[in-house]
Amino acid sequence: MATVSSARLPATGPAKARTRRAGRLAPYGFLAPFFGLFAAFGLFPLLYTAYVSLHRVELQSADRMDWLGLQNYSRLLADPFFWNALRNTFTIGVLSTVPQLLMALGLAHLLNYRLRGRTFFRVAMLLPYATSVAAATLVFAQLFGRDYGLINWVLGQVGLSPVDWQAGTWASQFGVSAIVTWRWTGYNALIYLAGMQAIPGELYESAAVDGASRWQQFRHVTVPGLRPTIVFTVVVSTIGATQLFGEPLLYEGNSRGGISHQYQTLGLYLYEQGWSFFHLGRAAAVAWVMFLLIVVLALLNAAVAARRNRTDR
Repeated sequence: MATVSSARLPATGPAKARTRRAGRLAPYGFLAPFFGLFAAFGLFPLLYTAYVSLHRVELQSADRMDWLGLQNYSRLLADPFFWNALRNTFTIGVLSTVPQLLMALGLAHLLNYRLRGRTFFRVAMLLPYATSVAAATLVFAQLFGRDYGLINWVLGQVGLSPVDWQAGTWASQFGVSAIVTWRWTGYNALIYLAGMQAIPGELYESAAVDGASRWQQFRHVTVPGLRPTIVFTVVVSTIGATQLFGEPLLYEGNSRGGISHQYQTLGLYLYEQGWSFFHLGRAAAVAWVMFLLIVVLALLNAAVAARRNRTDR
């Protein structure tokens, strides 16, 4: 009589249950490395920073913690330099984000058409983003120099008085914003370009048949199709503006953000509290305030986008 190989018999009983259980647990096993790394390098530092913010911790004796409760936060809210840094962060964020995204949208619209050397221009767009923050900031600091800067030389050629780009409040904030705009415009332009290429070409063809100009196609086809991408770039740019640190730090080379703290951001204020004044507890409180501010801004942007989508429907 012919025998049936036991390897071909279907799994029954405990073996079948183990196979089913392994199938259910396999996705969690694949995700476990990510969650392990996130817990070690993301969640734990975040929670430990919150714990430190409730204590008096000095850099000279970091192993000693004295419980303060919410005193670090109350002192923070009573510090005029904190509110000055918050205001500077907002103004620099607006001065850099709004022109940056508008120019990125325009550049992406131009690159979306068939141009000669499109690949070259797309690669060139990423060069500022690939440039070191330190190198870019040092170059711009020279360009905005008061006595020998190229910007003031150009102003002099057209009969305008030189500007002290590192002493004036609005002038220094404009200088820092120019660095941020230069570095991130090309990056956002490529994101917009990818979103534009995902818009069906039939929509443009229908608009052209109806007699729509290129500007009308941009307003009524491109911008509505890019709305999720625009929301994404606004959220990411808002987070980046809140965390702005390298550009204002290197613009003049100190954590004060100018002689009168005229362009000190929250990032610089955190650095000054922790590594200039040695108050690690207060610096941790600043970090958590920044984190909560980013969460609120992200939720606000998401709420505005969701409301706009409901209105369009």
